[in-house]
This record gives sequence, C-alpha cells and structure tokens, in this order.
Amino acid sequence: MTATTDRATSRVLSPTLPARLSLTPRTTLAGQLDGAWWPRSRDLEAELPALADALDEPWGRITRVTVNPTRWPVIPHTVPVAGHTLHVGWFAEQDPDKLFLLSGIVGRWDLLVIPPETAPAAAARLMTAAAIPGSVLTARALMAAEAVIGGGMRDARSRVEDWESEGGACMSPFGNLVGRRSLPLPGNTWR
Repeated sequence: MTATTDRATSRVLSPTLPARLSLTPRTTLAGQLDGAWWPRSRDLEAELPALADALDEPWGRITRVTVNPTRWPVIPHTVPVAGHTLHVGWFAEQDPDKLFLLSGIVGRWDLLVIPPETAPAAAARLMTAAAIPGSVLTARALMAAEAVIGGGMRDARSRVEDWESEGGACMSPFGNLVGRRSLPLPGNTWR
C-alpha cells in the first residue's frame, strides 16, 4: 500500500507554529533594522503565513515581502495568508540576510533573517541585537559579528580540547600552542 501526500494538504492539517520574532520597540529612534526573524526552514511558502500573522496586529496587514534569492531555494510569487494574499518578490541586490516587509498602513519594515540552522544561543544574540532601537548596525554587520563571536567560541573549545588531549597546553616562547615533543626536555632539543 502506498500513500501520497500533498504539500498544501499537509500544511493545512499541521498546526502552524508561531513565528520566532524579535521587534524593535516603538520609539522615535530610527535604526537600520526593525527586528529579526528566525524561520524554522527555508520554505517561504510555509514560513511566511506565521510571520504575517504575528505582524498583523503591531504593523497592520503585510501585503508584500522581498528577499534575496541566494538564501531561499524557491520563491513563490504569492503566498496565501489568513484572509488575503501576500505578494513575494526578490532582488539580487538586496542584502541576503534581510527581509523587506511592506504594509499599506505602516510602510516598509526591514528584518534581519537568521538562518534556520543557527544555534539557539547565536539566534538569541542576533535577535536581541537586531531589536536595539536606533542601532546603526546593518544585517551584514550583525551576521559578521556573530560569525566572529561564534568562531571565537569554537576556537576556545578547540584550545580546551588541545589542552585535554595533550595533558596540558604547551606553549612556544612566542605564545603559540605546540606539541609536547617540541619542548626542550632531556633528550629532546629544539629544532
């Protein structure tokens, strides 16, 4: 016996999870971003309804969305959202880590898009940073900073792993990690 499933049917039958979203508080300070969105997948058709639903009350009905196609494998022209249709467009010139939302009431809003595969701690840092009122940091700058911070964490973990595997860190006279065989011990000279 075989069973077939229809993507549209499976979406209707599965409960919609709320959007993971962090918005800048209402203030007179204008910043580069209006918040951040952390989708659960790279499927815009599945992700946009929850986002539009979450923004309906604070921003009004979202009518248009634009993305950069490098981060989204499929970009639908329209997405059905509760009671209306959301029009989706793309621009290769747009920052790949940004999503533009248009509302007839409020205007344009810019959200940092956090990749779905991002670790929760990194996503939390990015969501907090993107929602700071009046911040001059762009989406690209936030993602680059997180890459350095996240890379720094991985680098620190690898140094701890080196310490544990060697029985203690060995340092050269220049402050670089070296193996135990490099130390000038009896019978072992610097080469």
